[in-house]
Amino acid sequence: MSATTSKATLPGDPPGGRRAAAVWSIGVAVYFVAVIFRTSLGVAGLDAADRFHVNASALSTFSILQLLVYAGMQIPVGLLVDRLGTKKVLSIGAVLFTAGQLGFAFSPSYGTALASRALLGCGDAMTFISVLRLGTRWFPARRGPLIAQLAGLVGMAGNLVSTLVLARLLHSIGWTPAFAGSALAGAVVLALTLLFLKDHPEGYEPEPSAHRGAAYVRRQILASWREPGTRLGLWVHFTTQFPAMVFLLLWGLPFLVEAQGLSRATAGELLTLVVLSNMVIGLVYGQIVARHHAARLPLALGTVGATALMWAATIVYPGERAPMWLLVVLCTVLGACGPASMLGFDFARPANPPERQGTASGITNMGGFIASMATLLTIGVLLDATGDDYDIAFSAVFVLQALGVSQILRLRGRAARRERERLVASRVETVHVPAA
Repeated sequence: MSATTSKATLPGDPPGGRRAAAVWSIGVAVYFVAVIFRTSLGVAGLDAADRFHVNASALSTFSILQLLVYAGMQIPVGLLVDRLGTKKVLSIGAVLFTAGQLGFAFSPSYGTALASRALLGCGDAMTFISVLRLGTRWFPARRGPLIAQLAGLVGMAGNLVSTLVLARLLHSIGWTPAFAGSALAGAVVLALTLLFLKDHPEGYEPEPSAHRGAAYVRRQILASWREPGTRLGLWVHFTTQFPAMVFLLLWGLPFLVEAQGLSRATAGELLTLVVLSNMVIGLVYGQIVARHHAARLPLALGTVGATALMWAATIVYPGERAPMWLLVVLCTVLGACGPASMLGFDFARPANPPERQGTASGITNMGGFIASMATLLTIGVLLDATGDDYDIAFSAVFVLQALGVSQILRLRGRAARRERERLVASRVETVHVPAA
C-alpha cells in the first residue's frame, strides 16, 4: 500500500504561514537597511567628489571596493550560513554595515572613507544569502521563486529610501548628520534580529552535517561549482544585474545631470522610476516563474536584450541629449534588471541539496557584483580618458552583456538536463511513500 504526496506541499517542506512571514520579515528588514547603506553613495556621488576632492576614477573606487569586498565574501558567507545559520550571520552583518555607515559619516579623508565602505560591503555581503536561506527554511519550496523576488523587492525599497529620503537629508542637514542618523536603522534591525529571529520552525531542524575544516569547505565549493545549474545561475546574475546596479549605485545621477543636462531633482525622479519599475516587475516575474518554471531563461534573455536596445538607443540618439521620453523608457527597462538577476537563484537552487544552498547562492550572487565592479571601474577610467564622454564610457555595458549571454547559451542545455534528472529521481523517491 502507498500514499501519494500532496501537490501543495512537498514532503519535509516547512509550513509557511503567518509566523514564517513574521520571522522572514525580520531578516528582510536587515537586508532592507543594508541596501539603504549600500546605495547611499548613489545619491551622494557628486557630494563625495567635492568633499574628498577626487576625480571620476577615484570616486568609482568607493563603489568598486565596496563591491569587491561584497563579491569576495559571497562564498565564505555561503559557507558560514550553511554552518552557523542565518541568525548569527545576519547579526554579524548588521554590526559591520552599521559600523561602516557610521565611519563613512565621520571620515575626515578619502582613505578612511574607503575603509568605511569596505567594512560596509563586508556586512552587506552577509545579508542577502542569509535571507534566501531563511526563506527556504520557513516556506515551502514551491514558493521559492516568489519569496526570492519579494526579497529583491524589499531591497529595491531600500534603494527607494536612499533616493527619496537620504538624498533630501543630505542636502538639508548635511553629510555627517545624514549618514550618522541613518546608521540608527542598523542598530534597530540588529536588536530585532537578536531578540526575535529564528533559523527554522520547530520540528524542521536541518540534518546535522560534519564539518571537517578546509577539506569540507573545498568539497562544498567544488560540488556546488560542478553543477551546471550553479554556473548558469552565476552567469544569469552576471548578465542581468549590473546595468541597473551601475546606474543606481554611482553613475546614473552624474550621467543624467552632467550628460543629459537635467536638474538633480529630475534626475532623482528618474532614479526613483528605476526602483519603482523594479518593484512592479519583480512581482510579475515572481508570479510567472512560480507558475511556469520554463519561463526563467526567456525572461532573463529578454531582459538583457531590452536593456541593450535601450542603452544603444540612448547613446546613439542624434542630438546633444536624449529626449525625456527615451530616458523614461530606459529607466523603466532598467527596472527589470534586478528581478531578472533573481532568476539566477532559481537555476542554482534546484541544482543543489539543502546543505549546499548557502554555498551555491554565494557563488551565484558573485556574478552581478563582479560585472558591476568591472563596469564601474571601466566607466570611471573612460570618463577620465575621454573628458567625460558618457556615450563612450557607457558602451562598456555591451561588452559584458555579450560575454554573459555567450556563457548562458553554452550552459543552458547541460543545466536543463541535470535539472530533469534530479526531478525524475526526486519523484521516484518521494511520490510513493510505503505504509508502515
